[in-house]
Amino acid sequence: MSSLDRHFILGYGSLINGESRAKTGETGNVWPVKLHGFERHWSVMSVDYGMSSVAVVHAPEKACNGVLVEVPFDQFPLFDERERGYQRAQIDAEQLTTYQDEPLPAGTYWVYHTHDVVEPHQECPIALSYLDVILSGCLEHGDAFTQDFLVLTQGWTSPLLNDRQAPRYPRVQPDLPTERLNNLLAPVTTLSIKELSVTYES
Repeated sequence: MSSLDRHFILGYGSLINGESRAKTGETGNVWPVKLHGFERHWSVMSVDYGMSSVAVVHAPEKACNGVLVEVPFDQFPLFDERERGYQRAQIDAEQLTTYQDEPLPAGTYWVYHTHDVVEPHQECPIALSYLDVILSGCLEHGDAFTQDFLVLTQGWTSPLLNDRQAPRYPRVQPDLPTERLNNLLAPVTTLSIKELSVTYES
């Protein structure tokens, strides 16, 4: 396969999580990276689930972290459907720096972005069931990567809902070990450790 036939999606939210990606379509290898020229925000992307999502917007001098995921081009309609409400745009290799020493593969890189950030509100708060999936995905790539997700995301002062007992996120992963996630979240969220500690019902 020539490099022109290889396609990659930059996942910066739930697509960081390998189990979550597998629920949508077939994917290949993954490279943790920083994407320059975009900033990640909490934003209301759809009111369907009563929760907010992360989205990136063009922002010179800013960056966010994520994973570059190889995706067969025939799987793109599945990911386009998952990311409904976002625009898919091509990005340049020069916009990416890696967390590892190995060079990035040649091919066509894509990211799902938005033009406008709509701040989360009480009807569409940041939902812990979604955030747990993202953070557990970040931990697949180490502590530094996880901390970068927290630092390089804007909007942590928005309303946050512990919905672990009645998850709003459709691709919830109810078996995640939440104690470690709670400790990561405590410094950035509007909830206390006590409020964070309500775990999923078995």
